[in-house]
Amino acid sequence: MKKTVNTKAIAIVLLAFSISFTSCNRKKKTTATITPTILAEKTNETPIYRESIVFITGIDAEHSNYYASAKKYFEEKQFEVVTEAFSLQEIISWLNNNYDERLYSDIHIVSENNPWKGMHLETAINGEIVNEKTLKNAVLNDEIPKLEKGIAEDTNVIFHSPALATETTLIEELKTVFSTNVHPKVIATPYYTIFGGEFSKYYLAKPFYGFYPTAHSPGKVDLSKEFAKKYPNEDVDWLETLYNESERYVGDPFTTQFNLPIKMDIDFTDSDNAIPTLKSQAEIMDFIEADENLLNEFKSYNIPIEKFRWKIAVKDNKLTIKGITTVLCILKPIINPYGDLQHVEPEFDNLRLFTVE
Repeated sequence: MKKTVNTKAIAIVLLAFSISFTSCNRKKKTTATITPTILAEKTNETPIYRESIVFITGIDAEHSNYYASAKKYFEEKQFEVVTEAFSLQEIISWLNNNYDERLYSDIHIVSENNPWKGMHLETAINGEIVNEKTLKNAVLNDEIPKLEKGIAEDTNVIFHSPALATETTLIEELKTVFSTNVHPKVIATPYYTIFGGEFSKYYLAKPFYGFYPTAHSPGKVDLSKEFAKKYPNEDVDWLETLYNESERYVGDPFTTQFNLPIKMDIDFTDSDNAIPTLKSQAEIMDFIEADENLLNEFKSYNIPIEKFRWKIAVKDNKLTIKGITTVLCILKPIINPYGDLQHVEPEFDNLRLFTVE
């Protein structure tokens, strides 16, 4: 009888030990499966983005309100507006100095753009205006600081600059300037950006170009015929539009104009040729077309040579050829093709209106 009791006691002790060992193992396994989950939460934190920032990079000339209207538009949207940066150097420095651990979401840059000369935005303080050539030189010469932090793959750098999207090489250079070890998206439009319109505070318009030698206009009738011949598929009353200086109703085309001067210098110091005497417009144009270097430089403007008024100047051994043309820019607002007559909303993911690089 005594022997039986001892056997049962031993069995109970073994069973208790077994249960305790199994429970201990289960606790270890549970702890091991929780650890990776905690680590994943720490490494996948949701990034924090800063509110949109707008750089107004110019001051309006007389009879223009482009920058003032843009400033008002973005202030009404309660975006942070910066008006003291007129160059890429200052913009990049501002972004570096004001980084506060939040990533930049949308960086808006408002700058007028002349499709033949470049942007009003400067490369560096008191530097040259931004175009493909000047920006490349400024980067090579370290005139623009390196952007250090704050850029994510979904950061948008949005340029409000007329027809900038047509300058693909310049867009690529600008993307490099605004990259850290991460590349942002650079957004631009091939159309003209209009701020402060009577019917919409912000919309886009399609440009059409005509030219004549400055101070020698052939008259609006002949100019309208040139537009009709150049753009035969556009439903525009060109003659009437040449008299319109603003949008009279939604979608009404209107005309703006500006002068485009160019200058070409030829140094005859080490030349065997004498400086030519060029007395007429025809002689100047013939001289340009006969010189391969001058002709290639002029062809970059893609404007007929007879649309310029030409003159020359000679100083020491240098011949300077100056030309000036008046550019007539007819702007046709982009409106909804169906429904109510209204401007198309300029949404940045609309690839018919914007390019994203």
